[in-house]
Amino acid sequence: MGTDHLQVPAAARAELRAQLEAGRVARGLNQTELARRAGLGRTSVSQALSSTAPAPTAQTVGALARALRLDVRPLLDLLATVSGSPHGPGGALGKPIADWDPYDLEVHPAAEAPTRSGYGSGPSGAVGQGRRALLPSYVGRGHDEELSALVDAAAQERSRMAVLVGSSSTGKTRACWEAVQQLDEYGWRLWHPFDPTRAEAALADIERVGPRTVVWLNEAQHYLGAGGGLGERIAAALHALLTDPARGPVLVLGTLWPEYATAYTALPRPGVEDRHPRVRELLAGRQIALPDSFDTAAIADAKALAAAGDRQLAHALNHMGDRRLAQFLAGAPELLRRYETASPPARALLNAAMDARRLGVGLHLSLSFLEHAATDYLTSDEYDTLDDNWLEEALAEVTQAVHGHLAPLRRIRPRPTQPLTQQGSTAQGPGYRLADYLEQHGRDIGKPMCPPASFWEAAHHHLTQPDISHIAYAAKARHRTYWAYHLWHKAADAGSTEALAQLAGLREGVGDREGAERLARQAADAGNTDALARLADMREIAGDREGADRLAQQAADAGNTDALASIAELRMMAGARDMEGDREGAERLLREGTEGHLRRAADAGNTFALVLLAVLLSEAGDRNGAEQVAHQAADAGDTDALLQLARMREEVGDREGAERLLRRAADADNEEAVGLLAALWEKAGDWEGAERIALEAADAGDTDALERLADMRKVGGTDEDGLWTYGLDPDGTPSAPW
Repeated sequence: MGTDHLQVPAAARAELRAQLEAGRVARGLNQTELARRAGLGRTSVSQALSSTAPAPTAQTVGALARALRLDVRPLLDLLATVSGSPHGPGGALGKPIADWDPYDLEVHPAAEAPTRSGYGSGPSGAVGQGRRALLPSYVGRGHDEELSALVDAAAQERSRMAVLVGSSSTGKTRACWEAVQQLDEYGWRLWHPFDPTRAEAALADIERVGPRTVVWLNEAQHYLGAGGGLGERIAAALHALLTDPARGPVLVLGTLWPEYATAYTALPRPGVEDRHPRVRELLAGRQIALPDSFDTAAIADAKALAAAGDRQLAHALNHMGDRRLAQFLAGAPELLRRYETASPPARALLNAAMDARRLGVGLHLSLSFLEHAATDYLTSDEYDTLDDNWLEEALAEVTQAVHGHLAPLRRIRPRPTQPLTQQGSTAQGPGYRLADYLEQHGRDIGKPMCPPASFWEAAHHHLTQPDISHIAYAAKARHRTYWAYHLWHKAADAGSTEALAQLAGLREGVGDREGAERLARQAADAGNTDALARLADMREIAGDREGADRLAQQAADAGNTDALASIAELRMMAGARDMEGDREGAERLLREGTEGHLRRAADAGNTFALVLLAVLLSEAGDRNGAEQVAHQAADAGDTDALLQLARMREEVGDREGAERLLRRAADADNEEAVGLLAALWEKAGDWEGAERIALEAADAGDTDALERLADMRKVGGTDEDGLWTYGLDPDGTPSAPW
């Protein structure tokens, strides 16, 4: 009769019962003995074998299959039909967990242990396991217990999601791989959306995900952080999957670096669009943190496994530093050594790549960009003595693999359906990807450094959108206004309304208000609400309060409350100039509606408005109200509120309290806090130290620090008016007009 009849739920239920019953008879077990062997209750076994009881759970079927030594997959396929799943085995996504190679799921290859004949592979005695034998024995840690509890829940028919958050090469992907192994015996499949791009693959097929599927989102920033709204759509689709009982159970596993997790879950700073509201909701309560190092108990377990014959663990334990066992196994220390001992041309390529990733360029870097950018990372002597084939030699050096088959730079071979430009890459041509560990190292060491001129030139000549805009922002943040101006011009030519709005700000900054308003109107007409806010500021500065209010409200109605806060700030500044500390003047501002603008913006979630309201209340003499509002903003994650609290502490003579608040803000990566610390030191008479830290803050992206430094120099008679009007050149000297 064939098997078509088994696609009918009733027939599939009868067949499932018949196969389980036949297995029981073949083993010579009664139901009580079967229950004991399967670790189930007597009632569960009786119902599973009954023709009238509801269908058993997948966990029950799996336990019975193990006890009766039956193949679980055909039984679970029958159960899927009984449950009415629309995703039969022929159309299911992914493949059985046992069929996956861990390296295809991006588990890092581990450093191999040296032997007399070279480098050996895998734990001692690991024979006949294919590439799995190359993995060292697994050492469980605290996060594995959390992950195991979620996997247990999934095995018991409850959908779950977890994102493991940790630095590069800390064992996130390996932990996920080990955790899902227990689901294989229940017939689970694993789907890794990857082609043509990760985000496109996930969005295209996520609606086809059926019960008992692991959705594998390694390096989840490529899914949740995808541009063009893709990341938000993927987050919404995952939410729908996890909350639909008819599609469960499913298990969604992802990995993220801490900076990405912070970026997706933090409330946006004032003036910055909220790009990840759905991602933030999805990640809430679903993150599991991984430590950078192994604790004492984990090291003891690793030593026991090494003593039992795992050569990879033994080698790693003898050479690791700071208990960073996972990083050593992934080859990270060798990567760092290779970077630190690289030849000058090779290190110049790596520095250019590290700065590019640090400042926001996409994963794939073109050779033409790297070649152009690298030149000014070399000293004059190094550059003059380069061989004609320096680029080929440097590339050969940085692409040579280290332990774990990693390389400082790895050439990317795009698939025909996945050109480099789809990844937010640089221009067409050979593409290279920087090793994760070196990328993170670059973020750690490069923050206070500004790239040289060749970097900005290469960005202008070779980058495409959205990378151009990312580098333009980085240039502006470092007061390299010449390059910000030209990069935004290129972005505007490519159709970016955001770039038009930024160009308007630059033109306004050099006194070209007519040109600034023209650009802002062009961007506003194209739907850019930041441009509406900028136009409102321009109308306010021109004395057209009615026009400013109208434009600010128009922007607020479109979801951008920054305009309300901004014109309120301008009115406060104008009032401060007129008042010279007059409390009655501040109270007049409160009465004249400035407070209303700020309250409306704050009620819409704008924490910057709360900070401004704290300033206004403080000026009006309501210090308690000001501190209460500032604390409210700080509790909401706005570190600028800490700066205002520090100012209030300084005003009452509490310099230590002010410095403590500023250091807290600086530790939270508020770059302005460093500049304000410099101002504190300047007031204490330490001009040299204040100037040094202000320049460091400017190089790290705080242009306000540079403006404060200019004010210091003017007071000291060492500066001429307008010295930095057009920004700084890459070497830190003032730029010529652009």
